[in-house]
Amino acid sequence: MIAMQYSFVLPADYDMGIVHRRIAERGHRTDGLPGLLFKAYLVAEKNGDAAADNLYAPFYLWQHADAMQDFLAGPGFASVSQAFGWPAVPTWTTWHAHVPPDVAHARFATRSVHPIAQHTALAALREAEGAAAQVALAAGALAVVVGVEPGGWTLVRFCLWRERPDAASGVQAYGVGHLSVGGLAGFAGLAVQVR
Repeated sequence: MIAMQYSFVLPADYDMGIVHRRIAERGHRTDGLPGLLFKAYLVAEKNGDAAADNLYAPFYLWQHADAMQDFLAGPGFASVSQAFGWPAVPTWTTWHAHVPPDVAHARFATRSVHPIAQHTALAALREAEGAAAQVALAAGALAVVVGVEPGGWTLVRFCLWRERPDAASGVQAYGVGHLSVGGLAGFAGLAVQVR
């Protein structure tokens, strides 16, 4: 599995209603997309959410790299790039993922990205992140994804929530405008630690 997110920082006076309308009109287009486990259409507003910036920042969990590449080479990504600009697209290989069948009920999300220091004991880090994912689930997270990107050595922690979580330092909070579940027939959720 591969986690992926791109983010657009929009001007402080940007009409975020444009983003909300775009999600309402187009979000369903990724419902049932082959190879997609989920796509969370994420928005943070400088005024409404006390965010540092206005953001449109979709987060994806892909079943495999081919599905992700098909999306990036397809009309959906071309459309968003034409509307908002050409983003960098960070990706992380998934270490842990807990995604229940009712993931589409998520209304809020949190994401943090952390550097991994040189010579970190990666097996121990992965085990600790698995335990931290269980803590987040016990605290009310609906879904949790943890991934690593070894090119720049970063770790992502992403959670979906039914209720707005408490703000934490260094964590970006979002509202979920729409959540698409991909084209996995009879999707029954997943809870895995990738080995």
